[in-house]
Order: sequence, then C-alpha cells, then structure tokens
Amino acid sequence: MDELKSLNASTLSALPDGVRVPGYDRSKLTAGILHVGLGNFHRAHQAWYLHRLFEQGEGHDWAIVGAGVRAPDAIQREKLQKQDWLTTLIELDPSGRSAEVVGSMIDFVPVDEDNAALIARMAQPDIRIVSLTVTEGGYYLNPSAGGFDAEHPDIQYDLSNPAAPKTVFGAMIAALQRRRDSGIGPFTCMSCDNLQGNGAILKNTLLSMATMIDPELATWIESECSFPNSMVDCIVPATGLAELALVRSFGIDDDAPVTHENFRQWVIEDDFCAGRPAWENVGVTFSNDVHVYEAMKLRILNGGHQIVAMPGELLRLNTIDQAMAHPLVKGLLKNVVTEEIAPHVQSVPCMEPLDYLDLIDTRFSNPEIKDTTRRVAFDGSSRQPGFLLPAVWDGLRSGTPIDGLALSSALWCRYCEGTFEDGSPIEPNDPNWSELQAIALSAQKDPMQWLEQKHIYGDLSDQPEFTNAFCYWHRVIGQDGVEEALKDFLARDEVRLSFG
Repeated sequence: MDELKSLNASTLSALPDGVRVPGYDRSKLTAGILHVGLGNFHRAHQAWYLHRLFEQGEGHDWAIVGAGVRAPDAIQREKLQKQDWLTTLIELDPSGRSAEVVGSMIDFVPVDEDNAALIARMAQPDIRIVSLTVTEGGYYLNPSAGGFDAEHPDIQYDLSNPAAPKTVFGAMIAALQRRRDSGIGPFTCMSCDNLQGNGAILKNTLLSMATMIDPELATWIESECSFPNSMVDCIVPATGLAELALVRSFGIDDDAPVTHENFRQWVIEDDFCAGRPAWENVGVTFSNDVHVYEAMKLRILNGGHQIVAMPGELLRLNTIDQAMAHPLVKGLLKNVVTEEIAPHVQSVPCMEPLDYLDLIDTRFSNPEIKDTTRRVAFDGSSRQPGFLLPAVWDGLRSGTPIDGLALSSALWCRYCEGTFEDGSPIEPNDPNWSELQAIALSAQKDPMQWLEQKHIYGDLSDQPEFTNAFCYWHRVIGQDGVEEALKDFLARDEVRLSFG
C-alpha cells in the first residue's frame, strides 16, 4: 500500500484515486445550521445530504457548525479539528465498498461546562436551524407520566442556572432569549432522533422549561419558532479498530471515519421559520404525514433491532448479521413483526408494512455491516418503551397477539441480569444498568418486580394478558435457556397460525 495520506483540507487533491472528495470550494461555505451531537449517524446522514446539495452548487450558505454538551464531545471536536472538520464515509455495499470525503461541516463550537460558547453561537443571526441527535433517552421524558420530566436533576439545575445551563435545551432557551431581545428572530428547532413525533417532543421540552424560566419567552418561542417532525433512517455502526483499519485500507489516515449501509431515508415536515436548504433536490421527502413514515420505521426497524439484539447478545452472536443468520432469531423477528407489529402499522406511498419487513431483513442481513448486537442493545430502558411497548398496547386494544412482544421483553430482562448464556459477564450496557441489574436479579424469584418499573412499563403491569405472557417466558428462559424459549415460541406460533 502507498503511504497513508492524513485527511485535511490540504491533502484532498492527493487522496488515492477512487476516493470521492468534495467538488465545491469549502472556503466559500458559510454557516446556516448548528448541529448538536456530532456522532456517526449525523455525519453519515444529515451531513451527507447537505454535502450532496453542495455538490450540485446549491445551498452554500447552509454549512454545518458542530456542537456538543458532554465531555466526550470535546474529544470528538479535537479529532475533527485536526482534519479540518472532514469525515471519510465508507459505504458497506455487499457488491463492493466505496469511500467518500464529506465536507459540509466547517466548524465545531468549543465545549465548555457552562455552554457559553454554544449559547453565543446559536444566538448569531447566520444560524437559522438548530438540529439535534442526542439519542432517544436525551429528551428527559418520563413514560409513566406521559411527558417531560421536570424533576430530573439536570433540568432542576438549568432552571436554577438559566444563564449557564447543563443541557442543550437550556442552552437553546438562553440563545433564543438573546435572539428575541436583540431582534434577530427565531431559528427552527429540528430533532433528528428516533422518537415518534420528535419535533413535538422537542417543542414540549423547550416550552416546558421556558415556561418555568420566563413565561413571556415561552410564548415568543411558541409563536415564532418551528419544530418540524422528521424521520431519519440509515444503519451506521460504531467506529472501532476494524473501522479505523478499513479507512486506512483506502489509503486515508482518518481518526474519525464512519461506515454506513447502502440505504438512506429522510422524511421531514416542511415547517422552517427561518428558511431551509433545498434538500428535496437530493432525495429528501417533505411530507405532512411524517408520523406514518416514522411509525413504520420505529416499529419495524428500531423495534426489530430490539427483537434481534437481545437474544443475539445472550447467545454471543456478535453482530446483527450473525444474529439474522441464526434461524431462531430470524424466525422471532419475522413472526413478531408479521403477527404483532405490522397489523398496527399504516402503509406509506410505495411501501406496505410487510414489504418493509422484507427490506429490513435484507438490511439486517448485510454481511458488510458489522453492526454489533451490543451497540443495538444499548439503552434498552429508552428503546424498549420507545419502540416495542407501544405495539403491546396496540395489541391489547385490538385483540391481536402480544406473546412475542412479551418474550422480547423477558429477553431484555434476562439480558439485564448481566450474564450471557455461557455464564460469562455482560459489561454494563445501559445508562441505568446498576438499577436494572438489581431488579432483574430480584425478578428471578418474582418476575412481576421487573414489570413494576412504572417509568418503563407504565400500566402494563396491570394487564393480565401481558403479565401472564411475560412471566411464562421469563420462567422458560430461566429454566431452559434462550434457544428453548425461541423454539417454544415459534412452535406455538405455527400451531396458532395453522388453526387461524
């Protein structure tokens, strides 16, 4: 292999043949979007769409300024700064890999504890959209209460220190206050996280906090800002040693590369109070029915990920494609989605729910995507109630089966006990791991203790159809193991289907 080329603005023209580089003059880009959460997903998805628009000679005043509110964000900033904010994207297509350098990001706000730099940058008039990927668990939601958790210590801190907040939401409110007071005007607040109604959730979070800080400001935010709902979709594995080696195989020395599948989708409500890029010119769908698209994606893809990841992890199947190659895990996904999730999912233009399941089967089975079951199983305390439990309620209301969903919940409980099927320990894999593990171990004697976590299950602990199914599968898993439980479920499902 030829000598590696360090990735930065001065080396773009010297990168190996076959690596696609920006065809636009990055020195002439100006900021329009501030994005909080510069993880792999954002750089493979939203940043890529904007990069493609720039390639067409459009929207050069909409470049991205990165930002973060956590200590690790400072490490990410340092990595990207050395690369002049460039990222190598590697597409993992089964027919062949390809590499592309994305240049739509032009800066990254310094990360400081009081978020002073972030607030100041959001308050500047060139920023017209503030977008977020802060994970499903980052919105301070209380499922049992059905909304915003105002009692969370981070929120309480921000309410007491509105000029120096800890959270991105407190920082957004402080910036919007400055913009209102100076006459600059509002910006669009755009969530790009996997939450159904993510724009509405972001709006509720900001307005709830703002009302407690300054009711007049809250009224101004509600009347002037916009909060479009959006649906985002692309499988983007975490970056580890294998990904670092992969980018170097292309001849590029990049400390923050991103791998991704050969599929992307972005559906957004066209509700932008201060303008927007012409994303429709690069394949983004604008729709007033985003909730239909996001319901299909969240229930079948994100819910499907949870269905596959828990047994996959317990059986030491390290990647999602390996889990899909296991006939029992694959059968669980197909049966639960077909019988228990898809009946409650509406069709979208050109796509029926079961056709989408076929697409998901292909995507999950892509051998080039080394997406770990551990990554997908992370933060079950947010993802299980976000992606699977709504389908349980749909089934209870309509009288459709919920047995497989109860099994999936029991598998998550078993995972939180902290050991694989072979008895080796599972490293903590949830922000609330210690609490979950303690309850999961107690549930070995009394499974109902697991379901009595009201902040996760709400009133499902009062629904005998669900609790009886959960306790049955919890007992089978504990006595006979994961594979026997899966065999039992698939056999029961075949019998039920044969009798209609």
